[in-house]
Amino acid sequence: MTATTPQFSSPSPSDYPQLALQPADLTVDVAIVGGGIVGLTLAAALAPSGMQIAVIEAQTAAAAASRQRAYAFSLTSADIFKGLGLWPQVGPHICHFDQVQLSDGDYGKVVRFLPSDLGTNAVYYGAEHGVLMAALQGAIATFSNVHYLCSATLGEIHDQGECTVAAVSMPEGDVTVRSPLFVAADGKGSLLRRRSGIGSFGWRYRQSCVTAVLAPEHSHQNTAYERFWPSGPFAILPLPGQRCQVVWTVPHAEAEAILHLPEAEFIAELQKRYGHQMGQLRRLTAPAMFPVQLMQCDRYVLPRLALVGDAAHSCHPVGGQGLNMGIRDAAALADVLSAAHQQGQDLGSLSVLRRYERWRRLENWVILSFTDGLTRIFSNRLLPVVVLRRSGLWVLSHVPPVKRLALRLMTGRLGRVPRLAQLGRQGSNSVR
Repeated sequence: MTATTPQFSSPSPSDYPQLALQPADLTVDVAIVGGGIVGLTLAAALAPSGMQIAVIEAQTAAAAASRQRAYAFSLTSADIFKGLGLWPQVGPHICHFDQVQLSDGDYGKVVRFLPSDLGTNAVYYGAEHGVLMAALQGAIATFSNVHYLCSATLGEIHDQGECTVAAVSMPEGDVTVRSPLFVAADGKGSLLRRRSGIGSFGWRYRQSCVTAVLAPEHSHQNTAYERFWPSGPFAILPLPGQRCQVVWTVPHAEAEAILHLPEAEFIAELQKRYGHQMGQLRRLTAPAMFPVQLMQCDRYVLPRLALVGDAAHSCHPVGGQGLNMGIRDAAALADVLSAAHQQGQDLGSLSVLRRYERWRRLENWVILSFTDGLTRIFSNRLLPVVVLRRSGLWVLSHVPPVKRLALRLMTGRLGRVPRLAQLGRQGSNSVR
């Protein structure tokens, strides 16, 4: 465990394959729109195949890595990063969850998930955005077949039969990117998804999340907490350097009010839900807020187009599933495309892309339903529902097979496992 916050710098532009400063054509096998964690995971997974890859990112590399955010990082996500060979860069700078405590508000019974429940050395991990991005940016910088186009604006896109052509504007000059497959990894407001006309199903919850990084007075002892209050779930994620991130879900109006509280009042309100097990709290970052929604696209693929991560789906933050679903999307799509490339198949054909859609869309539906069900059951004050959910907590505590099944679902170990995760797990049963 590191005692201080690690500092990382993104590779400089000179570390990446350079394009001419004149208007140019760039022909690649796969063009990935969005250079966040999911998009770069896909690029890093595809790079060893020798395919030509373009990553089109709207921000600079440094700006893309600078987001002040931490995530609950699952065992399978860790296995994928191990399979990519990135665990030496990531592992020392994340926090192992030695225990996860699940509780129903101030109800006295607590479900404790332990590494021994799965035969691993951690239940989950706390990972910061900058740590993951620095590792991924460093990885793709080592491949001459990955073209990282930063500060890039996507212009007109045209279908030319066997390939798609996109105009891309950058400070260095305009580039025409040609590829048989474009992958939308550009988040909830995905430009590619909107232009494609792919519909979606879902709803906005009447809640928003407030997040902040804190320094508690006493050690967090590598324990994560998920507490379900009637207003919404409240999570505490331990981070390296004896810091914690809170994910505080409340109705929209309350979230807005919390966001604008003076710091002392913010801490006072936070402490009511946080408890006193870690002593007094000190805020290290200004609070941020984001709305909560469930979204599942009608389809993940069209000819020449595939959606991954938040471009394809979005879920309630309860259980920390969102980023992990996207990382598994990227690893699964890399499996499908690498196999198709080896067999000389058209990477943008529906026959290839539907293999990815069949794999991931159903599995994501299971997670979306699970997180939605948790939120609705634990936010309900009706007595029969309260009795039902507290009975469920008893079952989780006292019936080991049910507990293991729930943990396997939450950690990404239920369902089809991508090749990279298999490789990572074979390397070691522990990622400590």
